[in-house]
This record gives sequence, C-alpha cells and structure tokens, in this order.
Amino acid sequence: MKNNYRMPALLTIAALIGACSSMPKSTTLLDQTRNDYAAVQGNPKVSTYAAPEMKQASEAMENANASARANDSDTNIDKLAYLAKQKIALTQEVVKQKSAEAEVANAGQERDQMRLNQRTLEANRARVDTMMAEADMVEAQRQTQIARARTAELEAQLADLAAKQTERGLVITLGDVLFGSDQTQLTQDGLRTAQKLAMVLQQNPQRTVLIEGFTDSTGSTAHNQDLSERRAGAVRNALQDMGVARERIAMRGYGEAYPVADNDTNQNRQLNRRVEIVISDGLGQISQR
Repeated sequence: MKNNYRMPALLTIAALIGACSSMPKSTTLLDQTRNDYAAVQGNPKVSTYAAPEMKQASEAMENANASARANDSDTNIDKLAYLAKQKIALTQEVVKQKSAEAEVANAGQERDQMRLNQRTLEANRARVDTMMAEADMVEAQRQTQIARARTAELEAQLADLAAKQTERGLVITLGDVLFGSDQTQLTQDGLRTAQKLAMVLQQNPQRTVLIEGFTDSTGSTAHNQDLSERRAGAVRNALQDMGVARERIAMRGYGEAYPVADNDTNQNRQLNRRVEIVISDGLGQISQR
C-alpha cells in the first residue's frame, strides 16, 4: 500500500524534472543582449531611421534565441548573442546619427556644439569599425558643407554693408561721412548701418566682431589716437544698445597707423579716417594685425 501512495508523488517529481530539462538555456551575455534588443525596439525612431539595420538585428537576435532553445553550448549561444549585440549597437548608432542629421536639416542652423557624441562600441568587429570611420568622414564633410553654406549666407546678409572678403575675414568699412566732422557720434546713416550689422550678428550668434578706429595724419598723435578710440567706441556702444552682447565686441584704436592711402590730399585723408569692423569666423576667432 505504501508503494501505491508514493507513485503519484514520484510521477509529479519526474514531470517537474522533465519540464526543467526542456526549458531553453540562457547566458549572461544573452540576457544582456535581450535587454538591449528590448530597449531598441522601444525607440520610435528606429523604424524611421534604421529599418534595415533593425531587420538585421532582429534576425541575429532570433538566431541567438533559437540556439538557446536548442540547448546549444554556451560558447555557440554567446557567439550568436555577441553578433546580435553588435548589430543592435549599430542600429542605435545609425538612429543617433540620422536623427542628428534630420535635426540640422529641419532647423537650418548650426547647433552651438554640432558635433555628435559617438561612443565606440567595445570589441567591434573590423566591419563595424570601418562603417564607423566612414560615418565620421561623411559627418565631417557635412559639417564642412554647412560651414560653407553659412559663410555664403553671411556674405549675402552683409552685402548691403559692402563687406569685403580679406585675409582676416569679412571686413566692413565705415567711412568718415558716417560720423560728424571731427566728432565721435554716429550720424543717422551711421546708426542705420550699425542697426543692419546688429541684426546680422543677432542672426549669427557664433560670430564676434573687432572694431578698429583709424584717422589721418592731421593733428597730434595723441589727438588722433584718442579720436580713433572714441569712434570705435561709438560703434561698439551703438551695437550694444541694439542688443549685441558686450563680450562679442572687441575694440581697438590705431590713430594714424595703417593708412589705406597717402595723406597728401583731402580725398586720401578722408579714406584714412575710417572705422573697420572685422567679422570673426564661425568659431568666433579673428586674425590680429
């Protein structure tokens, strides 16, 4: 009778052991890969920017899961899980890059720091490294094209101000007629010119300016130095009043130095009485004299 009572219990234990032995295997790497796959599946941008890469990642993930269901060796399971993990990582990277490109295209302007944060994937195979290097090259070319387009756009914006391209960059010259005679105050035409420049600077926040004042050789050296500094200061103050931040404006007075013509005629001396405004490059840098 005791044997009859033990039989159902033994059968139950045997069934549990059989069920456990039929459960699919797993490894730490496979579990991590499944988590990564679940995360990338939940990213709504994947279907838009990385559908082909996601398809490859899904196929690789299914291969790893199939190996686990077949109770393959841990080595085979991890090998397939590693391959799936790399394809998942590649999908994530493609989404990041294409999302950033789309943001730039939609915004139409450079972000303050346009560079993408690219993380190197551990133990990337040679093919993935090559793809990443090619992606970096494409990004660098795109940034160069954007910089050129912005420079062209800036030149177009400054066309009304007769800006000239020089070895120091774009330079705007404010002639003597934009100031009162031997005065430092801007005329109404001078103020309108400053307003146009202020609008351009507000539209290009990465740019800075260097304002340089000059005079002719008439008068004492001290007077000319003071006049050149005060005229440059008048332009700086006008730009600040129009909303340009002080830290974006540098100023220097050179007196009668750096003439653009001989001081032998009234016309030539008038050419030397000027204020030059040097526009920085896209990084806010200006070449000094």
